[in-house]
Amino acid sequence: MENLFRLVDYEETLSKRCIWVNGPVIVGAGPSGLATAACLKQEGVPFMLLERAECIASLWQKRTYDRLKLHLPKQFCQLPNLPFPQHFPKYPSKNQFIDYLESYARHFDINPRFNQCVQSARYDETTGLWRLKTVATCGSVKNEFEYICRWLVVATGENAECVMPEIQGLREFKGDVIHACQYKCGERFKGKKVLVVGCGNSGMELSLDLFNHTASPSIVVRSPVHVLPREVFGKSTFELATLMLQWLPLWVVDKILLVLAWLVLGNMEKFGLRRPSEGPLSWKNTKGKTPVLDIGTLEKIRSGNIKVVPAIKRFGNGCVELVNGEKQDVDAVVLATGYRSNVPYWLQEGEFFSENGFPKCPFPNGWKGNVGLYAVGFTRRGLSGASFDAVKIAQDIAHLWKQDTKQHKHRTTACHRRCISQF
Repeated sequence: MENLFRLVDYEETLSKRCIWVNGPVIVGAGPSGLATAACLKQEGVPFMLLERAECIASLWQKRTYDRLKLHLPKQFCQLPNLPFPQHFPKYPSKNQFIDYLESYARHFDINPRFNQCVQSARYDETTGLWRLKTVATCGSVKNEFEYICRWLVVATGENAECVMPEIQGLREFKGDVIHACQYKCGERFKGKKVLVVGCGNSGMELSLDLFNHTASPSIVVRSPVHVLPREVFGKSTFELATLMLQWLPLWVVDKILLVLAWLVLGNMEKFGLRRPSEGPLSWKNTKGKTPVLDIGTLEKIRSGNIKVVPAIKRFGNGCVELVNGEKQDVDAVVLATGYRSNVPYWLQEGEFFSENGFPKCPFPNGWKGNVGLYAVGFTRRGLSGASFDAVKIAQDIAHLWKQDTKQHKHRTTACHRRCISQF
């Protein structure tokens, strides 16, 4: 009898609904999804934007540290059809960027359906339509929805899930262990010995923030890494590279960037930072790894205030053993080990996306797949790459949608008889 009551309670909190979307479904309301939605609005195409969190740009709002600023000048980070406000600084802060995204959504009247976690998406060959199953949670009530559409835009991006490495002894480590997505500021680590695992832009910047809050940070650098100055003679390094690529081959630009880095930053190998054999742009294209843009961390490494250490062998009780045999006392660990795509967990498709959750075709051809499938924000080229994708996708869908609606005007019978709701 008790099990029967439990079943009744469960059925009361779970309801199902099928929804036909007259246009594409966009999964993800981060910058990529917002950009695509805005471009579709401009084209006059209806759409449905689904977001698993209760806000837009949840990565920026919930999983970023307080001191974060855009690493590139604002003109390279704005979304289509709406520039940043003129009074914003060259490198907007985290809160300024969030304000920009919220104003972007208001400007284009974009209203996502929040708390919609996509469980699966598959293409139905019988009907020629995409079917997405979601679970929406509101308090103790769970609602299951099935969205049916002709086009599916995957906008969950490169950073949907945090990467948690498996390191011997880490689970038994007695100190604080957090991922960078949980880090806000170094105040809580004041006076502590903190090991930062990972030497990308986040790892470098968190190490600097920890030092500024009187912690004693060490940063794990396992592999070669390109570190470039954020600016050279007052000009953005990224902007200089972009300008040079218009006139010079990539390998020449790589050589110039390395010379500039040496002139501004000096030789960092003696401090434990080895450069890859490939240049920074080639390295980005072949490995997908973004060069670190220095904002002051190297100065602290050079002065010894931030220590560079090699790879970890194992964690012990309050200490870490490195691969070179050295042991260090550690009070806390921050895992700046990055993020990954979550597409393989919910998208039932094997031709367009690879096992790592990225399109198989490289930029600039990775935005369109078969049977109405699209991807935005997987270019490894930041917000400018996402904007490029969004414009192309909206134009392509608009062309097909206008053709389709034109044909429907001449039909006397409905094409989809199983619709329950229409948007």
